[in-house]
Amino acid sequence: MKPVYMNVLRIVLPLIVFAAAAVLVLQNTPGVKPAATSTATPVDTATIIPTATQGVTTEPTLEPSIVPSATGTTAPTTTVPDISYPVGPDSYPQGVNPLSGLRVEDPETLKLPPALLSISNSPVTARPQAGLSFAPLIYELFIGAGNSRFLTIFYGDLPKTDENPNPEIGPVRSGRLAYEHIRKLLNGFIVMAYASVWVTPKLNYVHDLQTEHPDDINGARLRVNDLTGLKNKFSEQLGPPNPIGLKFDTAIPEGGKDGHTIWLPYAYVDQVWWHYDQTSHTYHRWQDKENGKDYTEQIDSLTGKPLEIENVAVLFVDHIAYRETLIDLNLLYVNKERALFFRDGQIFEGYWTTRGEEYEKTTGKLRPLRFLDKNGDPFPLKPGQTWVEIVTQETPVYETQFTEDYYRLVNNREPGSGIWAVRFVHPENMQPNE
Repeated sequence: MKPVYMNVLRIVLPLIVFAAAAVLVLQNTPGVKPAATSTATPVDTATIIPTATQGVTTEPTLEPSIVPSATGTTAPTTTVPDISYPVGPDSYPQGVNPLSGLRVEDPETLKLPPALLSISNSPVTARPQAGLSFAPLIYELFIGAGNSRFLTIFYGDLPKTDENPNPEIGPVRSGRLAYEHIRKLLNGFIVMAYASVWVTPKLNYVHDLQTEHPDDINGARLRVNDLTGLKNKFSEQLGPPNPIGLKFDTAIPEGGKDGHTIWLPYAYVDQVWWHYDQTSHTYHRWQDKENGKDYTEQIDSLTGKPLEIENVAVLFVDHIAYRETLIDLNLLYVNKERALFFRDGQIFEGYWTTRGEEYEKTTGKLRPLRFLDKNGDPFPLKPGQTWVEIVTQETPVYETQFTEDYYRLVNNREPGSGIWAVRFVHPENMQPNE
């Protein structure tokens, strides 16, 4: 038996060595990873993301390889199949949220006014915020001093989880001048944690949120049941909502270009990355830790899952900076201004508008800020959430290379890369009017 045993070893041992070597090669080959044993959500390796600070920091080694879906086709969605798209911009099926194009769980919630919550994004301890993944529409505005803030629109179904039907939303921070314009367009109310003496008189239909922890900058949070109570209260003052004006379609419009990544630095210490994820067919948000590096993927603390946004809109808006942190926006009665729309891994050029049309003339009411394609027709958003990035009119846009080097991102151009730099230009300060 000994000769047979030795012969088996001569055959099997080389195979074992070869297999082990193959594993080592795979483990050290950029972009190739062995099967994971973790229960974490899988990440598409074709999606280029900034270096995370969790675990060992590594430099990106892959080239962008996102291939956008063919135009004119239907992308996979999680929408209810009984909705026949397109829907909007003038009417929507019963129970469909006109701010998301998706069916709500409780149609009665659509009879209550939109709530505009001022959600903090700075300091870093404000992250991860609670409730962002449940808002159909989110505006991000520059508030000065190198910071941006979220005006988060809650309309329709409100945040809840299986474990907590009445969670807290927040953290809520102070109000800003531009909130009033967006509030008027939505016919909603504002929830904030106070505002400066220059801002407060300009805002209407406001709820100032009291905090039980005044020494905690992130202490102002609002329970969902309390938010429902505010909706009922303001409904009597505002009347029935009618936030029409957006169009939604699962079909990808024609004329798009590769747009799988967006780099938007509001400041060196406030850099935002959006990366298109081919698994969820949504954009995921990454941001630095207010140090120009150490990027982390942003999640919703209520769910523990990444933010998954179907549409990212970039609007070029006239900013009025009275002081460094006292900034207003020209948003009302605007005929047509430039916009970029990102959906399904593609970028589309278009416009935004708040001009008065037949609806405004016949009803005397306003409609939400609306999106147009290059021909001036309603641009079809993908059903789901829309994140609106508001930048100055002077902000340049160009394709760049994938890197975490700020200098190279600012100065290098790489047409056709699908990595779009939207390099925010700060508004010039002016003396306040006497």
